[in-house]
Amino acid sequence: MVVPESAPALVILLPGEAATTALAQRLAPALLEGGVVFLRGELGAGKTTFARALLRALGVGERVKSPTYSLLERYMVNGRDAFHLDLYRIADAGELEWLGLDELDAPGTLVLVEWPERGRGALPSPDLQVALEHDDAGRRAYLTPVSERGRRWMTILAGAGVR
Repeated sequence: MVVPESAPALVILLPGEAATTALAQRLAPALLEGGVVFLRGELGAGKTTFARALLRALGVGERVKSPTYSLLERYMVNGRDAFHLDLYRIADAGELEWLGLDELDAPGTLVLVEWPERGRGALPSPDLQVALEHDDAGRRAYLTPVSERGRRWMTILAGAGVR
């Protein structure tokens, strides 16, 4: 398990997929402004489930596909771009050059990145890191804000009753 470098602000037990989906749904309203979320965890930890639930909660009506093979999927959320990246299959951040990642920095853009450590140096800085790990009772989520925007999101989550 790769827990973020700084101590997580929030640790949440997720007893099943429904709990993972509920957490994503509670976070979704804060992300309408755009921002960058790094999703960390081992294979099968729930990163794609979380990203899919988040995008659906933000109003993506089309099928939300896993970008495992395409590396990047693009959606529209509230009239703005939302990108879901899965970097598991890349060996070096240099491989990302052909994806046109300059669009990821556009104001209001939402970026969800699975396996962000594989794109080190080629990605925008995260606002929030969500680390997921297997737990006896299901999964455990560690949410760590790493920017002022991320701290605002955590305040919104606290107001939504997430503790």
